[in-house]
Amino acid sequence: MELGYDQGELVSGHTRTLYCAGQTAMSADGAPQHHGDMAAQLALSLDNLEAVLGEAGMSLANLVRLNVYTTDVDLLFQHYGVLASRLGAAGVAPASTLLGVTRLAIPALMVELEGTAVG
Repeated sequence: MELGYDQGELVSGHTRTLYCAGQTAMSADGAPQHHGDMAAQLALSLDNLEAVLGEAGMSLANLVRLNVYTTDVDLLFQHYGVLASRLGAAGVAPASTLLGVTRLAIPALMVELEGTAVG
């Protein structure tokens, strides 16, 4: 299965590295969104990751590492196109790890994205 990630990312000569906390499907006021909807949670988690990157003057194109945590790996794979298309549009295939977890910090959440970016 083609998942769209590189086995490694070599970074040299960079001046800034941004370590992003895990981003989930939370509204701006901290309320979980899209209960039971993996595709919508994945999309909002990406939006929130992009917002953190944007605050540092970066974008998805700066990602060199992406960790994905999910409470349902099989369901996430059914909606992986949401993630793959956004990364593809940014022209990036960061080194990635996907882990199935029992639960996330807030039980209604199904996916969390943790990124490292350089630029």
